[in-house]
Amino acid sequence: MPRKVQDVIFNILLWAMIAAFVFPILWLVMTSLKTRVDAFSLPPKFIFTPTYTNYSKVLEDGSFLHYYFNSVKVGFLSTLFSLLIGIPAAYALVRFPMRKKEDFAFWVLSTRMAPPIMVILPFYLVFKQFNLLDTTLGLVLIYMTFSLSFILWMMRSYFESISVDLEDAARIDGVSRLMAFIKVTIPLSAPGIAAASIFSFIMSWNEFLYSLILTGDKTKTATVAITSFITFEGIRWGEVAAAGTMVILPVIIFGICIQKYLVQGMTMGGVK
Repeated sequence: MPRKVQDVIFNILLWAMIAAFVFPILWLVMTSLKTRVDAFSLPPKFIFTPTYTNYSKVLEDGSFLHYYFNSVKVGFLSTLFSLLIGIPAAYALVRFPMRKKEDFAFWVLSTRMAPPIMVILPFYLVFKQFNLLDTTLGLVLIYMTFSLSFILWMMRSYFESISVDLEDAARIDGVSRLMAFIKVTIPLSAPGIAAASIFSFIMSWNEFLYSLILTGDKTKTATVAITSFITFEGIRWGEVAAAGTMVILPVIIFGICIQKYLVQGMTMGGVK
């Protein structure tokens, strides 16, 4: 098969995959801007007069905004603390000699293997005992349990791709190991840190089960709050679409801001 034909077929398949991923998001945004009549019209309307009524209904009582900022706060704090703990831990696994560190790394990874539905009851009982139910601290801690393992393994692979000679050169110039880590290794690891942070934030932002069980009206997150638009009268699809659009917006903005680091961080960490 000629090279040009292969390139054309590849481009067609690539654009088809992009369309498959983008179309649900586009449909969600379009539905949020439609009236109920337009949303349920057959055949579907792609040309219509947009309305912001659905967004007004979502924001009119202020409760969804409260839950929305809960998600922002919990997502940011869980990502920040996971990075503060996971990055030094990954560095220690790579640079310091220790017994059974491969076993330890695998044990950390194994914490991701248990299905959330299996461990939610023990977590609930422990949180109830320590008065952590319906608290921001409790939700941050539970999100860190699955963010830490991801960050540790991703950054561990990334640190292995950074030559130790660069740190040794800095130490010869008189800096301590800690300062070499801060001034040399961390800047070189910026793409990996960016990739780990976006995935950690997405996992925390999109999480539903733990937030549903372990929170109440005080610390409920936006993903759980969307279910409030499902009432005994029926599903208010316009408000659901508007709330869903608001929920995916921060992740898209965050991803766009660090996209130049994202691919580099995902690829360089896999090469020694």
